[in-house]
Amino acid sequence: MDDMRWRDPEWLTRVQDWIDERLGELAVTRTGPPVQPHVYPWSTVLRVPTDRGDVWFKANTETLRHEGDVVRRIAARRPDVVPPLLAADSAAGWMLMADAGETLRVVTQREQSLDRWRDVLPLYAGVQLDLAEDVDDLLALGVPDLRLATLPKAYERLVDEVGADRRFHDAAPMVADLCEELAGYGLPELLQHDDLHDGQVFVRDGRHLVMDWGDACVSHPFFTLSVTLEGGLAWGLEDVWNSVDTAPFRDAYLAPYAERFAGDLVAAARVALRLGWVCRAVNGHMPGDEERTLTRLRMFRDGRP
Repeated sequence: MDDMRWRDPEWLTRVQDWIDERLGELAVTRTGPPVQPHVYPWSTVLRVPTDRGDVWFKANTETLRHEGDVVRRIAARRPDVVPPLLAADSAAGWMLMADAGETLRVVTQREQSLDRWRDVLPLYAGVQLDLAEDVDDLLALGVPDLRLATLPKAYERLVDEVGADRRFHDAAPMVADLCEELAGYGLPELLQHDDLHDGQVFVRDGRHLVMDWGDACVSHPFFTLSVTLEGGLAWGLEDVWNSVDTAPFRDAYLAPYAERFAGDLVAAARVALRLGWVCRAVNGHMPGDEERTLTRLRMFRDGRP
């Protein structure tokens, strides 16, 4: 499904009818036409005004349609971390959710501080740990399996597909070695957001809410740190690479793990930080968007953008 399909009037009419039916079941009334602020090849979002405030509709492509099931599972375990899921159609990949407030990106710029991440990261780590028993069910629901055992072959397929330079092909043994090294720390492989940045975290009524679980996968939990630390926090408020010491944020994330697991978690995080870019490249690759994938591969291979 491409951008034009999301804008198709017939499709939008079906969506609006579905929204109205679901709102009717909740005794909520739509007060105006939906507005479509986000349209991407992989998803679209509609803001829907109602007599109880805005609600949000999201549609995903088939490969991401498990997001509603993931959010439902998170809400069952940790309702404090996601806004209420008002309705979902797993077969269609449709979701209707309560408003989540402002993005953390907006809030941190207003406050001129990244300190909220010290609360967000252990909160999110707690979600990963609290859903440990759900991993098999999540895989059965279609959440991608990107556990360490899968990554070396997935990496080799990806560099072939995107026509990467020889040096990326030559790095295949390094992927295998790092997977083996990381596995040696004995940490469980869990639900992992895989795109956790300040546009995916929202703030409402003093709560931090983690949104957009469409890219979630089952993988090493510390792979989260690649996007969050190197892809986001390291750039600081002024968008300057390596301008922020990310170690305190890393330690805040690791704190819930340190309560349950022994061993050198900082060393494990160091390996995962590099290898996580392989997971992100494999999981986030879209045909026709090779440059973004190559940027992630450079982060793995070179340790810089």
